Amino acid sequence: MLRLIIGVAAGYVLGSKAGRARYEQLSAATRAVAGSPVTRKLVLVGRQRLSDRLSTQQKLEPMEPLDERTTILVPHDQLRRGAR
Repeated sequence: MLRLIIGVAAGYVLGSKAGRARYEQLSAATRAVAGSPVTRKLVLVGRQRLSDRLSTQQKLEPMEPLDERTTILVPHDQLRRGAR
């Protein structure tokens, strides 16, 4: 989706007859959106969610620590089954 938006914006800029002023205006707006901490956070969260959905590894949840240095990790499905 982001690539589509970038492509449309680039096509508009390259095909536009609005001139340099409009190009500068669009360029500044693009830099402001891309550099925004909110945008960066949304991209990071989106990438993490996608990575989590595409991951083939079992998710592990920490259990009670045995001591200060040891923690047991159990797959989610086994943890859920054992809790019932």
